[in-house]
Amino acid sequence: MSSRTAPAPPSDQPAARTRNPVGSHVPVAGGLAAKGLAHARRIGAEAVQVFVANARGWATPPGDPAQDEEFRRRCTEDGIPVYVHAPYLINLGSHTPATAANSVTSLRHSLRRGRAIGARGVVVHTGSATGGRDRDTALAQVRELTLPLLDELADDPGAPELLLEPTAGQGFSLCSRLPELGAYLDLLDRHPRLGVCLDTCHVFAAGHDLAAGGGAKQVLDELVEVAGPGRLRLLHANDSKAAAGSRLDRHENIGAGRIGADPFRELLRHPAMAGVPLIIETPGGGPEGRKAAADIALLKELREPAGA
Repeated sequence: MSSRTAPAPPSDQPAARTRNPVGSHVPVAGGLAAKGLAHARRIGAEAVQVFVANARGWATPPGDPAQDEEFRRRCTEDGIPVYVHAPYLINLGSHTPATAANSVTSLRHSLRRGRAIGARGVVVHTGSATGGRDRDTALAQVRELTLPLLDELADDPGAPELLLEPTAGQGFSLCSRLPELGAYLDLLDRHPRLGVCLDTCHVFAAGHDLAAGGGAKQVLDELVEVAGPGRLRLLHANDSKAAAGSRLDRHENIGAGRIGADPFRELLRHPAMAGVPLIIETPGGGPEGRKAAADIALLKELREPAGA
């Protein structure tokens, strides 16, 4: 293992801060600033997540410099944390050489576009072993392809962090349960430009029962144990249509699924969540975003101290 050290919390997000910005993934067709920020304002989002490329394609569009600058300026002025979600097709463990190569190109594009718009982090799924490939071979390829990208980030202090998002455990997932996350971080030398994005639906579907008594605290305690303090950078706050351990990635609106609302209150009170933004990816937003606005409002209510 290298001598790289674990990351410290960002300077604008001190460990003592307990108030968590609550926001949403927002649509940006028509312009990051013109459409994305207008939608964020409409639903009451205090943080935003965007795609900077087709979520289900390999295209790497250059973006609109004027929109990028306007988006970055307005988010900075309003104190809105920004995150990019890399395309879903990315799988650095794929047995197909073209998919592996396209994954590197696509992820590098998201990281560079993330820098242009002032993103704190780029979220990427941790991938799977495909084509009957054994797990160790797939993981060795993940290391080979990811470490150079992380070292590029280390050479650019203005670049976003790479945030690993464990999956729900479907297929031949390389990282879904928390012990696997610890091993995945070890695989990447616990690089200082590497963080974690925890998705509540994913971790629940993978078998960590957030809905059980004390389950949310137990999950974050284990996360700190396997990842180390300060590694959690973002929470994807999603309820689950499917049961704990189902390995089904089926998002539901907050409080309307198998997790329920109370575990989110418990999560928000854990020390590991100090200052960590929440992003919802819940269904039924629509152009007006009424359900998204309701989910954000509920999470804001849950983050407040009792009796406030």
